[in-house]
Amino acid sequence: MSYTEAKMKYAACGIDVDAAMAKLKNVPVSLHCWQGDDVRGFDTDPTKPLTGGIQTTGNYPGRARTSEELMADLDMVLKLIPGRPKMNLHASYAIFEDGEWVDRDKLEPKHFAKWVEFCKKHKCGCDFNPTFFSHPMCDPQTLSSTNEKTRRFWIEHGKACIRISNYLAEELGEPCVMNIWTGDGFKDIPSDRMGPRIRYKESIDEILSEPYDFRKVKPCIESKVFGIGVEAYTVGSAEFALSYAAMNKDKCLPLMDNGHYHPTEVVSDKIPALLAFFPELALHVTRPIRWDSDHVVLFDDETKEIAKEIIRCGGLDGRVNIALDYFDASINRISAWVVGYRNLQKALLFALLNNNDALRNLQDEGNFTELMVRQEEMKTMPFGEIWDEYCRMCSVPSDGEWFTEVKKYETDILTKRG
Repeated sequence: MSYTEAKMKYAACGIDVDAAMAKLKNVPVSLHCWQGDDVRGFDTDPTKPLTGGIQTTGNYPGRARTSEELMADLDMVLKLIPGRPKMNLHASYAIFEDGEWVDRDKLEPKHFAKWVEFCKKHKCGCDFNPTFFSHPMCDPQTLSSTNEKTRRFWIEHGKACIRISNYLAEELGEPCVMNIWTGDGFKDIPSDRMGPRIRYKESIDEILSEPYDFRKVKPCIESKVFGIGVEAYTVGSAEFALSYAAMNKDKCLPLMDNGHYHPTEVVSDKIPALLAFFPELALHVTRPIRWDSDHVVLFDDETKEIAKEIIRCGGLDGRVNIALDYFDASINRISAWVVGYRNLQKALLFALLNNNDALRNLQDEGNFTELMVRQEEMKTMPFGEIWDEYCRMCSVPSDGEWFTEVKKYETDILTKRG
């Protein structure tokens, strides 16, 4: 079937394909820098293991070892993905020059100037994350530590990140979503669950006391069920993070990572629940397998459902900030980036190509028989032809074309890295 025929078939269902593609083309989706170097960053010893509930598995050749290599790999990725990508950085990706080095509590905007240059080159904005893991000042707690010196270090790190986020927003002309997440918790059953949470709350209060314009800098609070080494108790639980965001709606957002919940929970159902109360929220889209294992995003059922709820709730009009978050070192890292980003774009386009108003009316009328029939029929619509046209519109390769370029890049560049 040709694109024209596919477009006509959608039109017969009341769906404007051109409008759907034009809408998606302008939706910012954040691309996480840490897929390219296995979450190592540039500010600590790269030979030491990751800590704080973070683990990357695999040793596929070609990991980026420097900022130059990471940016070169991202250059390649950005040639192969459609839509409007936005960068997403961790504070540990600060770039130091002329032998300078400062610790995380002393980071400044100038340490991200080269990232600003990179984003300007690609005409994209940038989101940001304080890095509360893989550092000697994790004792192993950070913002919830009983040690005042430890807590003060990480509070100052968070405040520095507010200032850096403001710099990114002003330089790039787009809001910067700044996500606060820590792996604080305990391996075994604690005797005090409330104390760490009170300290965590007070620490976040101090971080957010740093002046910022909420229209430019959008701090988020992200929860988690558990992490490696903190299996029994996580300080920043779902209830904690959501309650904090709800009590501070004038200065922060809730952020949901769909790997950070129990296996039977789905974030797709939580999106409309939160948007009934919050004007805006943020997402980290990943693929958990039994737990938060940060697998590459697929064009699977839950990714499709997340995309559907974003569209149904008006999330593409500034209410939902979308980012990817996964890190797989067992496969070609550039392919991991490209597959995940393209799949999220596919899910959003697939969701836009539903006649949501008509389906909503069937539900409101109690016509559940026809609702099921129409929903099932949409699954076999000629979506592939529309996706290929969207890729052409964005001047990137279609499916079946881009992987050849990645294999050539691997042969020419990645295999030559030590």
